[in-house]
Amino acid sequence: MVYALDIGSKFAPAKISSIGTLLKVVLPLVMTGAALIFLTMSLYGAFYLLTHGSEPDGIKKAQSMITFAVIGLFIVVASFVVVQLIGKLLGINQFL
Repeated sequence: MVYALDIGSKFAPAKISSIGTLLKVVLPLVMTGAALIFLTMSLYGAFYLLTHGSEPDGIKKAQSMITFAVIGLFIVVASFVVVQLIGKLLGINQFL
């Protein structure tokens, strides 16, 4: 007996026909991942500041960790805005 699975048109990779469609799938995942990494780094930096706040090196490490998290989030948001602007300039309205 042979079992087969008909994926038909419901299979998500079959719907990716252009770069715009690919970005429409990938960009929300990247933004969500960046937000989760930012949250994790910020919470860890705050926890490190609370636990090692009496040491000058601990304060510097916690501040640099939180600073790097904010810079990383800014880079991701700026790249998202640039992709959106390029889509508008080229007349591609398939991005998000």
